Amino acid sequence: MVVIHHWDTDGITSAALLIKALNLENLFNLSPPIGEFRFDERIKRAVEEAERVYILDLNLPSEVEKIEKDTIFIDHHPQERIENPLVKQINPALSGEETLSTSFVISRYFDIWNSWSALGTIGDAGTKAFEIPKVRELLARENLSEKEALRLVELIDSNYISMDREGVEEAVRVMLENSARELLTYEPWIKKVEEIKNAIENAILNVEKEDNVALIEFSSPLNIISKVARKAVWEMGYDGALVINSDFHGKAQLYFRVSPRMVERIDLLKVIKELKAKGFSAGGKREVLGCICEKKGVEEALEIIRAHFGGV
Repeated sequence: MVVIHHWDTDGITSAALLIKALNLENLFNLSPPIGEFRFDERIKRAVEEAERVYILDLNLPSEVEKIEKDTIFIDHHPQERIENPLVKQINPALSGEETLSTSFVISRYFDIWNSWSALGTIGDAGTKAFEIPKVRELLARENLSEKEALRLVELIDSNYISMDREGVEEAVRVMLENSARELLTYEPWIKKVEEIKNAIENAILNVEKEDNVALIEFSSPLNIISKVARKAVWEMGYDGALVINSDFHGKAQLYFRVSPRMVERIDLLKVIKELKAKGFSAGGKREVLGCICEKKGVEEALEIIRAHFGGV
């Protein structure tokens, strides 16, 4: 069996929850290339060799549709319904229900609740997650403060932000073998966080403002683009943040995040669909858009975005 999961905290905690809920053994977990919404040859080979496949927190229905194995597809992102009869699709969004994380979907479906359920939600929704009574209950049950929960998310996310794909996959085992409190002092993750913090602060120095939207361009080998956007919107108070990493391992990254009050007037799902139609590797949800492309494709991608967002 193989578990394929997103590279962030929600994906990692979702994988840990599923493995514990089903008491899965003789399996291995994989994550796609960090920052790229696709299955590479490594994942495709693993799928071919597996008896059963679990896909978690990856909004890749077109990839899942092609799998010719018994597959469980669990997600919370808005997406089309899978037609493949071999795939069991578990996603509240199919019936119009909004769920903030895949970890919550798994916890409800399998009735397994612990701090991982809360951390996955905090990873995706930030401090908004603390408004959910169940999140506060789960943290209190394990005597974790909000500050400690945010720190844990920061530590877990350090693996994908530092572009350590092996570290992302290893993080599932680390979570299964340690308590949440023990993870607060897990030295390999602490070292990564310090390097990341310095890079984010340097990127924010390049912020420009247009109609209360932060425009930020920088160059870094670290996958900090979403963190830079979150800092601009969640901490600095911008209505949106359009961020470009112009040299990310030879490619370019684009990321757009909008504040809750901007979600209703900006249709990011429509923009994602248009980017995909033009051949870009893009994904996201109502409030975020991520895209990775060749450097020469940045201007075309930005033109598509600007066509939807006017002055942005």
